[in-house]
Amino acid sequence: MMNSTTTTPANLHILFFPFMAPGHMNPMVDMANLFSFHGVTTTVLTTPANVPLISIHPPTKLKVIPFPSSNVGLPSGCENVTSLMSMSMHATFMQAVAMLRQPLDQVLQELCPDAIVSDSFMPWTFHAASEFGIPRLVFHGTSFFSLSASDIVDNLNPHDKHEESFTLHGFPHEIQLFKSQIPDLKKSNPALLATIKEVKELDKKSYGVLVNSFYELEPECADYYREVIGRRAWHVGPVSLCVSDQARMNHDHYCLKWLDKKKLNSVLYVCFGSLCRLSGTQLKEIALALESANQEFIWVVRKMEEDEEEWLPEGYEKRMEDKGLIIRGWVPQVLILNHEALGGFLTHCGWNSTLEAVSAGVRMITWPMYAEQFYNEKLVVDVLKIGVSVDVKQYGKGQDFAESLGIMGVVGKGEIEKAVLKVMSGGEEAEEMRRRVMKLKEMARLAVEMGGSSYQDAERLIQELLGKRPTTSVVDTLI
Repeated sequence: MMNSTTTTPANLHILFFPFMAPGHMNPMVDMANLFSFHGVTTTVLTTPANVPLISIHPPTKLKVIPFPSSNVGLPSGCENVTSLMSMSMHATFMQAVAMLRQPLDQVLQELCPDAIVSDSFMPWTFHAASEFGIPRLVFHGTSFFSLSASDIVDNLNPHDKHEESFTLHGFPHEIQLFKSQIPDLKKSNPALLATIKEVKELDKKSYGVLVNSFYELEPECADYYREVIGRRAWHVGPVSLCVSDQARMNHDHYCLKWLDKKKLNSVLYVCFGSLCRLSGTQLKEIALALESANQEFIWVVRKMEEDEEEWLPEGYEKRMEDKGLIIRGWVPQVLILNHEALGGFLTHCGWNSTLEAVSAGVRMITWPMYAEQFYNEKLVVDVLKIGVSVDVKQYGKGQDFAESLGIMGVVGKGEIEKAVLKVMSGGEEAEEMRRRVMKLKEMARLAVEMGGSSYQDAERLIQELLGKRPTTSVVDTLI
């Protein structure tokens, strides 16, 4: 039998179970560290190959369970979306992830947490939490804006209509989207449709949603999501601000020393996240645009095979030797964005990158590619007015899988150069964007400090979970 304990945050135990992809793991690990700062006992659950990718800070603990790669025919060590070699492997990977239910049950029985925070991509964790009588909180890894917008789009069914564009009626902001920016899920395979349906149904049944955002960034959408859509949700971000730079990153990375030699606000950072992989043709257009704009830059390219390096224009790296830095591999993104030489960010509008840019006070050039990124672009460009769009109107355009899906063409050099110059060449519009984003940077910092909006929302959730804590656990009743 477990001994009864007093209900203080130090006694409250939350298990965090992130989906195995960098954009999902990193913010959830930061979130676990955040709650540990509030006095909560926190544990991050992951698999062996993902351990080196996780940066936990005491007193947050790490629990490792085996990943069933061999059971489904995946190569040994293939335990993260970044290790998948083709789109066709995703279904197999998700099958393996679902097989983690049994080891999760064992962990719940062993650790007896008071709540579990799990990724929306793992809806089956709801059933495990229910059987152990603990709340399951969902992590989507995106904004209130996109969560609310996608709910409206689901009800609109735009692909059933003839119009090429549509307006989100009833939404807190006047937003127009193109049908081509939204995937037609009805054309997806039945297994994917069934998974999406399960995710939505079990999200609604879960205890609530943890959002990596802060109220001052999107107040109308936070209110809409909670009051109109009717979902219980807590904003606790930006979680990237809750871990010190010293603890998070390597200050000796050569790109930071390169930035040290550059003028204030002069460098453009170009990065499309850990999963976007652009075609060679598209990469060449970006290279030519940066050269034509005469722009200093740091450009992170997902590591290419040697036989794919022909996308670089002849002699390009030699010509750009002092002006541009092309990096194939990992970079300390948060430190780059916070460097005083950084003046802009060409981004795919993944929510982590978007929020990190806001938190660093950096203007954006938006180039959404898939998922909820087109919604995030609307927030940045149309609502917050802290960025300029490359004006992409087609889901997946420019990526290496685009042609196989019937998505033709790339974003041209001229379109990219025009957006870069709008942000980086000065002018009143660019300066006004800078003023707005610097104001949001200060709001983000205050939100996570003691007494701030995100700090208070985290405290409210902690107290609520303490109030739900039984005097004896479900495991006790089974002994």
